[in-house]
Amino acid sequence: MSALFPDAISQRALAMLFDAAGSRPSWTDGLPPLDLDAEERAHLAHLRRAEPSVPAGLLGESTGAKIVSGLADHLDSGRVDPVRAAAFEVESGAPVGVWAEIAVNRAKPDVATLAAGRRTARVLAGGADPLGLGSDRAGRCAGDLVAALRHRFGSAPSGWGELVDRVLDGAARPEPVDPATLAAAEERLGVLLPDDYRAFLRTCDGLPAGAVFPRLLSASELVVAENGAVVASERGGVLVILTPVSSGWRAVEWDPELGSTAYSGFRDLMENHLRLVESSR
Repeated sequence: MSALFPDAISQRALAMLFDAAGSRPSWTDGLPPLDLDAEERAHLAHLRRAEPSVPAGLLGESTGAKIVSGLADHLDSGRVDPVRAAAFEVESGAPVGVWAEIAVNRAKPDVATLAAGRRTARVLAGGADPLGLGSDRAGRCAGDLVAALRHRFGSAPSGWGELVDRVLDGAARPEPVDPATLAAAEERLGVLLPDDYRAFLRTCDGLPAGAVFPRLLSASELVVAENGAVVASERGGVLVILTPVSSGWRAVEWDPELGSTAYSGFRDLMENHLRLVESSR
């Protein structure tokens, strides 16, 4: 299942929904079953876990870092995401509407977090429709599966050009960075940017804001923190950060409401965005 749904929450949600429905589709026949008791315990722990706002030292203390990380002043350190907290309340016996009142105000409510609960999965399998999706809700949810299947069975973009064009979905692709501009940016930043991010800039020098990601900065706009982390997106809301690790670089996406998601690299982050974009079309 991890080949189709790499995150544990989605895997857990599918398993719980199939169990609640008392049947599962034929495409799952070759998949090893999950230990639902263990998954239930893991999910409850996930719902209760607090998320730090921005880890100490991630952006450093320089003036540039403080400017870019200004959104952190609006976050409460160590808080629990309200949608997760509501999901825990529902799993403990509260009406599903408690969760829906919070989640419906988000552009992409995380239904998987709700469905991954054993009690709530039974409620959803019984016909509950907390977000008011209507009779077509199964078709809408199928979009996520279609996007995952496309990614799993050979439709992953072959290069940066195809990846960017599919994300843009017909919009004009920005011009690639000029080699001299890229060299000047790296000299100014004092770091050699990761290979996959340099390949992205050579394809297009930044991207406009989209449905699932903020505006990605051009090479000349990049800001570096004292610890060498490079901020690759526009300040305000979701933040894309390239941070050095012992094995090279990691791409981190910070959401002021949902916390952080770490990716093995910038390419991995962009491919995940593509899956989200294609599932929403």
